Amino acid sequence: MKTFMGIYIGSATTAEKANWDADDGAAREKRMGAARQAWGEWAGRLGDAIVDHGAPLGATLRVSPEGITPIHNACTAYVIMQAETHQAAAEMFRDHPHFTLMPGDSVEVMECLPMPGTPSRQ
Repeated sequence: MKTFMGIYIGSATTAEKANWDADDGAAREKRMGAARQAWGEWAGRLGDAIVDHGAPLGATLRVSPEGITPIHNACTAYVIMQAETHQAAAEMFRDHPHFTLMPGDSVEVMECLPMPGTPSRQ
């Protein structure tokens, strides 16, 4: 099995399209509950393929030789999973609640490669 990281992508435009800010407290909580349930059902279908359920991502600081600078990116959360192929990992995100219930644009799926000179994880 190979290891992959899925990065959930979202933007202010997507959040506006999802119209989450229009919900009052009770409606928003009901909608969040439905989203959490759908997300849990998705994860349940994948079972042991999920190595790390990940977490939402907060503000970003870019570190470079010039210093540390706050930046904005569209990364909203991550998940680590295992699959036989890159395509199989990507297929796991078809019909994900990120696209229907949450304000999400896409999921970027990339293989986690071994560090050069270290034993393979596969």
